[in-house]
Amino acid sequence: MTENNLLGVPETHLPAEPEVEAALEGADTVDAIAEVVQKHPSSALAWAVYAEHVLHPAHPLEGYAAARVAYHRGLDALRKAGWRGQGPIPWSHEPNRGVLRALYILRKAADLIGESDEVTRLDEFLRGADDTAGARIELLGTKREPAPSTEAFVIRGED
Repeated sequence: MTENNLLGVPETHLPAEPEVEAALEGADTVDAIAEVVQKHPSSALAWAVYAEHVLHPAHPLEGYAAARVAYHRGLDALRKAGWRGQGPIPWSHEPNRGVLRALYILRKAADLIGESDEVTRLDEFLRGADDTAGARIELLGTKREPAPSTEAFVIRGED
């Protein structure tokens, strides 16, 4: 995020994908999501949503493969938008969320197959992109907002 951007590298803002978002809104099954991916194969968001739906701890390889494609589609989109391998990719800019979700789901899938070096690298990538993204992705579909990113906390109560 901008306030944590010590390198002064500008934020990357990806273009919106209204057709993909609209198609995904109505897709409530894996097959329907797969159709969206087939119609929009360059969309990191479509691939990330597909990976989220097919990733399963008992058989993680299909989810890992889809997440890997989502990740590479996300890198393609970032580079096309002028990203040079570093700098903020803020969650607050909604079109960036597909790429951030791709990073998150690949990290989760890599963990399931025991790819610990990749998990570490993706943790760093995701934190460098937006240190609140992981918490926000975990809360998708809930009504709560994540707590602000901080290293300190206060416990309040009566003595």
